[in-house]
Amino acid sequence: MNVSDAVARRISVRAFKPDPVPLAVLQEILTAAQRAPSGGNLQPWKVYVLTGEPLAALSQTAVATALARTEQAEYDIYPKDLWAPLKTRRFECGEDMYARLGISREDKAKRLEWFGRNLQFFGAPVGLFFTVDRRCGPPQWSDVGMFMQTLMLLAVERGLDTCAQEFWATLPKTVQAATGHPDEEMLFSGMSLGYRDDTAPVNELRTRREALDEVAQFIGF
Repeated sequence: MNVSDAVARRISVRAFKPDPVPLAVLQEILTAAQRAPSGGNLQPWKVYVLTGEPLAALSQTAVATALARTEQAEYDIYPKDLWAPLKTRRFECGEDMYARLGISREDKAKRLEWFGRNLQFFGAPVGLFFTVDRRCGPPQWSDVGMFMQTLMLLAVERGLDTCAQEFWATLPKTVQAATGHPDEEMLFSGMSLGYRDDTAPVNELRTRREALDEVAQFIGF
């Protein structure tokens, strides 16, 4: 599989098979992802990988914590008062997903129930958590993002799929209790990883992308 094929296949998978992922495969992917770029070669990322009972226990605890709303998020997942066209893109993404699930806009209970699947890693057998030292700034945050993207493409190459979940940054204490990462590390994002369930309608979703002339300017050509 070439890089273009991996980029084209990668989506945010929201329904996984329960099949376990071998430890050796995870180690291979993470080792290869270490070649991701970072400014000054700081390599500011840390990653914690959970499966089995530790993952199930975290999911169960997270449900209760999320309902209680007792934790403060590490950062705002989206800017406050989101504006067009960003607001439109987010809205379309949600509506397209719920349409494939057959959940109407008026069915708030079903939408909330589906959103809760974030806490269950969408059925994935592996959950990953990415942290960065709190003394780092936006440039190092972007480095962590590049590490995650590299990992996601390498997963596709090996027949696996992922869903990046910044949502987990809203439950930092709950995650820390499961990973044991030190206080000086900020929880940046979670990620579900496993084998895609191709029978699930939600995995048919291909989110929209803007035309190139909407996002790129070519100067001096």
